[in-house]
Amino acid sequence: MLNQVNLIGRLACNPELKVFSSGIKKATLVVAVEREYKSKDGEQKTDFIYVEVWRKLAEQCADNLEKGRLVAIEGRIQIDSWKDQESGEMRYKTGIVAKNVKFLDRSKLNNQATA
Repeated sequence: MLNQVNLIGRLACNPELKVFSSGIKKATLVVAVEREYKSKDGEQKTDFIYVEVWRKLAEQCADNLEKGRLVAIEGRIQIDSWKDQESGEMRYKTGIVAKNVKFLDRSKLNNQATA
């Protein structure tokens, strides 16, 4: 069986880093990926995909990425489910757990520093 995802897109917001009491780090990225086709009215559609990055890679992403950066993500789809305490209904969240993150462009901050 195979569960593999490859994405190329721009960060829709700055990475959010969380450090657990165990010391393990998790960064959450939101990657904007344009669809290959346009809607019937000619509008370009974009998907905003939640990506979890763990441990050392999470720290590297939080330290080096910001909104607008172009990234390539390699990972797997993960679907989490839970029962909503208020309504009692099942809720689902689909996202990507990254194995690799490649930074495809330079930081605007780095470009300003060298200019």
